[in-house]
Amino acid sequence: MGKRRIAYVMLALVIILSTVFCANNGSTLEPISSQGERWGIYGMDIGTGEIEMIFGTQDEISTLRLNPAGDRFVFHQMVAGGGLESSEIFSVGLDGRDPLMLTANEHWDVYPMWSPDGTQIAFLSWRETDLDIYIMHADGGNQRVLYDSGFHDADIHWVGDQIVFTRESQIWLVREDGTNPRQLTDPPRAGEWGNAVLPFGDYDPRISPDGSRVVFSRMVSDESQHGNYDLYSVDIDGSNLVGLTDTGYTQGFATWSHAGDQIVYIVASIDDVGQYDVYSLNTDGRENRNITPENIPANFLIHSAIFSPDDKILYFIGQWWIEE
Repeated sequence: MGKRRIAYVMLALVIILSTVFCANNGSTLEPISSQGERWGIYGMDIGTGEIEMIFGTQDEISTLRLNPAGDRFVFHQMVAGGGLESSEIFSVGLDGRDPLMLTANEHWDVYPMWSPDGTQIAFLSWRETDLDIYIMHADGGNQRVLYDSGFHDADIHWVGDQIVFTRESQIWLVREDGTNPRQLTDPPRAGEWGNAVLPFGDYDPRISPDGSRVVFSRMVSDESQHGNYDLYSVDIDGSNLVGLTDTGYTQGFATWSHAGDQIVYIVASIDDVGQYDVYSLNTDGRENRNITPENIPANFLIHSAIFSPDDKILYFIGQWWIEE
């Protein structure tokens, strides 16, 4: 299996959500940003739908995370439009100022996540034979391996003393010191390839703020080439599996509200029609709805939505789609 194909598997919806756009309903509205950047960090007032651009760049960015203090983002960026080996970890202030490049090498550094106290950042890096979980200080210092399962590890999220991640199309947990790994889910047909760009299995887990539950995406069908997914949640001990959606959309990047009563996620496509809309549902699966403002232009794609500390603003990565 080639390196790029393995990368598709292990970063799951990160790759899918960057490649499935097809034009949807047209719009004559002016772009949200007049600054010309193709990628950016935006904030949306959940009550009014008003959107503000915070940070912009011509280079592709992904996996947005806000530190516990609520004053700094971390993300990964394809530096100067380069390939996978040009992907580095960056941070920037909540106001879009003081951008810092935290990694600088020829390895693939992706999927950053703040520690609960905000002093460290966990991330994925391909520095040996596979993707492993690394950790560094918040300023980029003291980069080191935290956990290497011997397989490709992906889709990390850190709450309390637990880090959840994807391994072999299943959800796993490991302690914050890299010890005591344990399997959390055992999905049907895990790792089996079909007609989609990923194998069947579970991906992109997120731990609830109180550390009691994990929400994740399960590929339930390969009728779409991008994969058909539903959202599930499970107790932190692997019990009480609950299905939250039954739409089979290409969807993922589920994120808990800080109050723990809401989940937002991205619907990238329905069948093979691109959407890139942000949806919200209650943590029991009820009131599933599209909360994307109606005036969003068709060529503006929403990725990686997260809540502000007071749950009043959704921060997200926005991409202006330019067909090449």
